Amino acid sequence: MRFTKMHGLGNDYLYVYGPVPENIGELSVKLSDRHFGAGSDGMIYISPSERADFKMRIFNADGSEAKMCGNGIRCVGKYVFDKGYTDRTHLRIETLSGLRELDLQIAGGKVKSVIVGMGKAAVGDDIAFRAGDADIVCTPVSVGNPHAVIFADDVEEIPLTVLGPQIEHHENFPGGVNVEFVQVLSEKELRMRVWERGSGVTMACGTGACASAAAAAARGYCEYDTPVSVHLDGGTLKIQIARNGAVTMAGPAEIVYEGEIAI
Repeated sequence: MRFTKMHGLGNDYLYVYGPVPENIGELSVKLSDRHFGAGSDGMIYISPSERADFKMRIFNADGSEAKMCGNGIRCVGKYVFDKGYTDRTHLRIETLSGLRELDLQIAGGKVKSVIVGMGKAAVGDDIAFRAGDADIVCTPVSVGNPHAVIFADDVEEIPLTVLGPQIEHHENFPGGVNVEFVQVLSEKELRMRVWERGSGVTMACGTGACASAAAAAARGYCEYDTPVSVHLDGGTLKIQIARNGAVTMAGPAEIVYEGEIAI
């Protein structure tokens, strides 16, 4: 099987153009393994769409299917343009969370960055609960997938590998949840670390950055209609939240290598 390994700020997936195989869950677990496989946060399949320009399906490292991936969709834009599947720079992509629009930023004939219309963020009321030995107050946010945003004074001190899975599988989130710990640096800057549902600790989460900025705006920590820099372990995304909840994300997409593996 041929694949392309790509990443958005270190959030890496194996990209394949074609139909999704029946054993995709098993395949994603096998190939995502960083010691015995190709190594990734999961797999993303790209195909033609009857509703949009292309369709993407996302499979996590544990074999589960995700509805949306902000870093992944930027890489989809780069994949289809750089490989000649399209020459358009404005694309509509079908996801399990609905249609998303991309504006491809081109330099030297290749996609260097992508601006994504992420749809609207829905910010809920804060939830207080106990996870292990910790008292947690989180802001639930949906940007096509569920997030629990937790503000902290110093995210570097958070035991992410301990609290992450405890919150992901907490009874408050029967379907699981992505977990973001966020530190407010200023009205225009946030620092975020993430535990992703189905993948664990990752270098970056695009939808998580959008959810964090939306929660910060709702709490008055950041301004609406103003770009906010969200600093993740893998780099920085620019997020803008409109007063009506519409979210725009801008960030890079990179090809790591082309590969072929026996399955």
